[in-house]
Amino acid sequence: MEQPEEEQVMTEETAAPVDPITLEVVDLMARLVGLFHREYEEAAAARSLTGAQAKVLALLRRGPMPMRHIAQTLSCEPSNITGIVDRLEGRGFVTRESDPQDRRVKLVVATDAGRSASTELRESLNFAREPLAALDGEERAQLRDLLRRMLDSTGPKAG
Repeated sequence: MEQPEEEQVMTEETAAPVDPITLEVVDLMARLVGLFHREYEEAAAARSLTGAQAKVLALLRRGPMPMRHIAQTLSCEPSNITGIVDRLEGRGFVTRESDPQDRRVKLVVATDAGRSASTELRESLNFAREPLAALDGEERAQLRDLLRRMLDSTGPKAG
């Protein structure tokens, strides 16, 4: 016997009921994330960067940061970040500088070339432009506000 669409579904992770709209939203978001990742990786490769290198440069648009913070934000091992930063430094995209607050901490700082590469990569991404073109300005602002609210509800780890 088929269950009514309004009936809630139990998920394994939370054991809490999840309505069909939530499930569909999650599926749609997963499709968008997949599109974004594919285009992001292709755009990075076109600039002879790995996706991880491009993500580090993108993070550094916020300003200098310790490698530990980069690793936490990207959910990877600090030793991986060391290798990524080594390669970016070798290409002149980043430098390591002592933190003026704590000289024991090294900050990763994007150089002009690194900021330029990150900006160029970001501007080359058509992924967001195409789906967002289907929305008018008011709808884009509403979507932005809803996404901010969702991220804000996850707390400081959202970055």
